Formats: sequence, structure tokens, C-alpha cells
Amino acid sequence: MNPAHRPPSKGTRTVRRTTAATALATAALVLAAGCSSPGAQPRGQGAPSATGASSSATPGAQLPPAKGSVKVARTVATDLKSPWGIAPLPEGGLLIGSRDDGSVVLVDAASGRRTNVGSVPGVAHQGEGGLLGLALSPSYASDHLLYAYFTTESDNRIARMIYDPQRPEGQQLGAPDTILRGIPKGNNHNGGRIAFGPDRMLYAGTGETGDRGLAQDKKSLGGKILRMTPDGQPAYGNPEPDSLVYSFGHRNVQGLAWDVENRLWASEFGQDTWDELNLIEPGRNYGWPVVEGRGDKPGYVDPVAQWKPSEASPSGIAFAGGCVWIASLRGERLWRVPLDATKPLAAPEAFLTGQYGRLRTVVAAGTAGKLWLLTNNTDSRGKPKPGDDRVLELDVT
Repeated sequence: MNPAHRPPSKGTRTVRRTTAATALATAALVLAAGCSSPGAQPRGQGAPSATGASSSATPGAQLPPAKGSVKVARTVATDLKSPWGIAPLPEGGLLIGSRDDGSVVLVDAASGRRTNVGSVPGVAHQGEGGLLGLALSPSYASDHLLYAYFTTESDNRIARMIYDPQRPEGQQLGAPDTILRGIPKGNNHNGGRIAFGPDRMLYAGTGETGDRGLAQDKKSLGGKILRMTPDGQPAYGNPEPDSLVYSFGHRNVQGLAWDVENRLWASEFGQDTWDELNLIEPGRNYGWPVVEGRGDKPGYVDPVAQWKPSEASPSGIAFAGGCVWIASLRGERLWRVPLDATKPLAAPEAFLTGQYGRLRTVVAAGTAGKLWLLTNNTDSRGKPKPGDDRVLELDVT
């Protein structure tokens, strides 16, 4: 029996076998200012609708040049080891997880002071797997729950833990309550990004683990974007009532962000030809492995923008100032895609190229015109320099 289909056990909620897709929603990284479309207004907090984005653009293809700016305002923290996920706290701190050893630290965003929070039990690092995405509960002010996506010896799973900063250092994480297990694991392509949408549902980007067929198999949780309740159950309004699957045909999704119209955007690693920025719609097929990048084939959604893997290999994304910002690993640069609703407004623009090495995660800093950017040179594929890895505060326009 697939472990995702076991009956629920004490402290653990698992998922019944399902068939098809889920529904779109909205999320926590919205920061509106600058180059957004005139008159854009948020749609509210229900499961959102989205309009199709069939056009796709390579950087500079038939689009006017963009003219933005990025300045590194300061280095917030240094000497982080294999960092991956960031969960910004309401009071200004940053919870940052280490992929390789499963530990979580608190970085004071003002002073850079670091506190050892604790470790997530059961993390098994191998290849690209380990402690990956982090997200705070939408009811964090009352429940103090931290959600984590991580790899174990048998699968990828999502668990939640109480975070209590009043407890002794190193013991501030409570026992994990697993809400979803059975996401396929592999040496590569484990996905791992999680985020709560404005609809207060939890979204997870998963990978197909190198087994390409999983992306098109609607019964598998691999190669998908999933939408679930905070308890790990299929969310109300999903296209298939008993399914977690929101969209399928994905190779490896590691970036999720929502714009001011509550449209969901996702970054995706390509194989050899094209990396992608996709506008995600419920129940749609994003092509892998049939199509990589723009294919103009009926039944498959084309990306809004695409890059050669050498220029991108996109991981985390954020929405700020009317633009999607994309942290790139192999490309070692921060991409900015100005948007006019569902289409690029101008050519994608690259910043910080080669200056800080591999870039893993970017998040809106809660203040207009500011982002936090996490480097990732200690992940075994980069070339660490003294001080790596680090959190940077950026001023952007």
C-alpha cells in the first residue's frame, strides 16, 4: 500500500488515494508597489480564479527593455550552512532551515543575532533532499505553528510543530505532527516549497524525483502543485473533491508566490532546454515530460516566461512591486519579471549576476521596496566563499 493512503494514525493525518486536480489559491508573499498594473485590486480571500497565460517569452523576446534597480542594502547574516527555507516572523525575525542537518535557526533581521531553535526529527538528507520549505500557519498569532516540508528515509512529507521562543535555546520546536506523507522522494527533484495562500490553504510544490511518468500520473503526488487544508486534507473547492492535486505535469516546482489579484505563480526547473515561470490554474497540465518550455500544443499550458537552464535554474520566487522576482541557482542571478496582469510588461531583467553565487530563496521583506535574499553555495554544488551562506537585504525598484 502506498504510504500516502494508510488510515490516519494518532498525531498523523494521511491522504486517501485520489484521481485528479485541485484548485488555485493565494498567498503570503504579496508586497504591492511600483510596476503593477494600474487599478489592480485584490480579489479577496476565497479560492481565486485565474485567466490563462498562453503567451511565453524568452528574456528580451519582442518586449521593451526593463529598467529596474537592485541594491544590496546590507548583509543580515553569514555562515549559514545549506540553508533552504525561510519563514519570516511577524515580529521581524527569520526562521531559516538547514537542508542537510534539519536544524532551524532564528536570525534577528535587525541585528543578525542567531539563536538555535532546534531540529526537525526524521530529516534524512540525500542529494537534493532534506529539510526544505518552511511556512508559518495563517493563524500563527494564536497557534504558533511552523510547517516544514522535508525528506525522510521513505518519502517526502509535511509536518507542523509549535514554535515557542520562551523555551530554552535548541528546544523551541515541539513534537512534529505529520499532516501529509507519501510524497515521492528521490536523490533529485524533491520539490519542497510550501506556502499558505490568502485563502488560508496550504500549497506545496513537488518534484517527479526523476521518474518522469509521475508528473502526468494524477494518482501520484509527485510532479504536482498540491492544495490542502492546514490539517493536510483536500481543500474545499479543489477540482476533484477528494484530491490534493491542484496542477500537474511539473518537473520540479520550488517557487510559489501570489500577485495582488490572487493569481498563483510558480517557478519550475527544466531539463536541458527551458526553465519556466508559470501562471498556475486549477486542474491544468503544464506539460512535463511531453513539453519543456513553450510547446504550443493543445491541452498543455505554456509558460509566461522561459530561460535557458544555464541562465536560471529557478528556485524561490516572490511577488513585489508588480513584479515576480526569481532566485536562480545555476544562473547565479536574481531575475525580475514585470507583469501586466498575466503577461510580461517588459523583458525579464537580471541582477547580481555572479556576485553572490547560487541564489535559493527570495521573500518580500514586509516593507515596500525591500526583499530578503538567501544564497546557497554550501549545498555541495556551489563554490563557497568566506561568509557563505548569507541573507541579504535588498532595496529594489
